[in-house]
Amino acid sequence: MLERHELEAFLTLAEELHFGRTAERLHVSTARVSQTIAKLERRIGVRLFDRTSRRVRLTPTGAELAASVRPAWEQITASVERAVAAGRGLTGVLTVAFVGPAAGQLAVGIAQTFRAQHPDCEVRVREAQLTDVVPWLRAGEADLALTRHPMDDEGLVTGPVLVTEARMLAVPADHPFTRRDGVPAEDLSRVTLLQHPTSLPPTLRDDLSPPRTPAGTPIELGPTAATFNELLTLVGAGAGTALVGAHTRRYFTRPDVAYIPLDGADPVRWGLVWPTGTESARVRAFAEAAGRVVA
Repeated sequence: MLERHELEAFLTLAEELHFGRTAERLHVSTARVSQTIAKLERRIGVRLFDRTSRRVRLTPTGAELAASVRPAWEQITASVERAVAAGRGLTGVLTVAFVGPAAGQLAVGIAQTFRAQHPDCEVRVREAQLTDVVPWLRAGEADLALTRHPMDDEGLVTGPVLVTEARMLAVPADHPFTRRDGVPAEDLSRVTLLQHPTSLPPTLRDDLSPPRTPAGTPIELGPTAATFNELLTLVGAGAGTALVGAHTRRYFTRPDVAYIPLDGADPVRWGLVWPTGTESARVRAFAEAAGRVVA
């Protein structure tokens, strides 16, 4: 019979494929994780992970075991948490990261609704850059995040879309496009789009800086901006243009940047994201509160 700490170590390592990150998530030493996995492999009689100095990966047997065990483990964990929540009410601290001022206002509104129903649970909100979201969630620095979608990344659960907004093109204040009421999405082939860091999930990066127009015409990609304010600064300096949401006009008014509606473009989507296997009663309750607020 497998013990709880063995299952936790195995499933966490199967997700992270890194002993250091697994140790951080479990709040134990790297040596403890290594010893637990070695003991588990001896009990089962087969290697579950292939280890080298550069990487860790599941063996076929390990992958099969993880796929079989994880759903049952998550169901048991969720059931226990629901029972505890029903008996005691939700307690503890829930840390919510948000990206940008508009998401911050929404996160605060959701937190107020959440606290009204669960007054014994503290909600802490933290502003994050887009590049912070995945590392914070993986390291446990945030329990969930209100951020741009799509945030498709291994180890993350993407909740339902909460808010959509029109997509706009940020251009220098003296750009010819400023004489128009809007520009077709196909006209992106006529400008240079600034890029976002490669550490972002590829689906999100392509949504922020697509390499092609909807019809397939290549788009020239320019320099990379590390933060949103750096992105707008580069736009104002004439280094390129950027795709942004409509809320940017309200929260980021600048004399050197103009915002032009992008006709025929998909809307910008916002929603919650949290790590796989950590959907606690607090996270579920916050997601439910979010649904009530936006409804």
